[in-house]
Amino acid sequence: MRTLIALIMLCFGASAAVAQVLPYHADPSARDLAPNLTAVPSIRFLTTADFPPFNYRDKTGELVGFNVDLARALCADLSITCTLQAWPWEQAGKALEDGQGDALIAGVALTPENGALFDFSNIYLMLPGRFVTLKDAVASFAPAALAGKTVAVRKGTSHAEFVRRYLPDAKLREFNTETAALEAVRDKQADAYFGDAMRASFWLNDNPPCCAFAGQPYFRPDLFGEGLAVAVAAGHDTVRQAIDYGLVRLKKSGALDELYLRWFPVGFY
Repeated sequence: MRTLIALIMLCFGASAAVAQVLPYHADPSARDLAPNLTAVPSIRFLTTADFPPFNYRDKTGELVGFNVDLARALCADLSITCTLQAWPWEQAGKALEDGQGDALIAGVALTPENGALFDFSNIYLMLPGRFVTLKDAVASFAPAALAGKTVAVRKGTSHAEFVRRYLPDAKLREFNTETAALEAVRDKQADAYFGDAMRASFWLNDNPPCCAFAGQPYFRPDLFGEGLAVAVAAGHDTVRQAIDYGLVRLKKSGALDELYLRWFPVGFY
């Protein structure tokens, strides 16, 4: 997989989502390397319906989500026909292998095992780890100052491992869920939370008075994963190149940022 990841480590604190400058995960030079789109008259996207807020069915049964809107935006920008079909998670990869679709946009992990089966587009979204504190502690927040203080995490996660590894002097307190760990900060039973920033952003959206992100996002592929990319059948370079080209165009136009902020009003970058 050819991926150039430009990680912009910014501290947004409690800033409004609309004020954020979002990281650039794609190779900006790809915009100047326009593929032969006549070779890609359409893209048959496959996805699943069990991965909210990325791809799922709403109360009316309609397929919605960030990935669903992204697939449609790519096809609209490239002026090509787009279809989108939901498959059960356990069947989606095989459906792509069997040629029942051209691309799978469903959060397929970028592992060596999957790399042997599929090719991948450039990464379009990463899922960093972040700290959350009470709002009045955000301005003075510094990870080094957590020595001797309590950090709430979800038990058994890579985020808990991150705290053990890099903040060995902090008092780690583990909870069964992210929600319980975040509530410990709200209820002043912990000085900070560290965990999946995307999940925390939804909790913050529902609990705006108390807490906010503190410090910078942490992009650690070895712990938190490589990020999200579109899987295509191995060797289908024309489809992959068209998707990469479209991703850069959407980023350049601001459409990708708009899409991100629409689905994640409390931005997690």
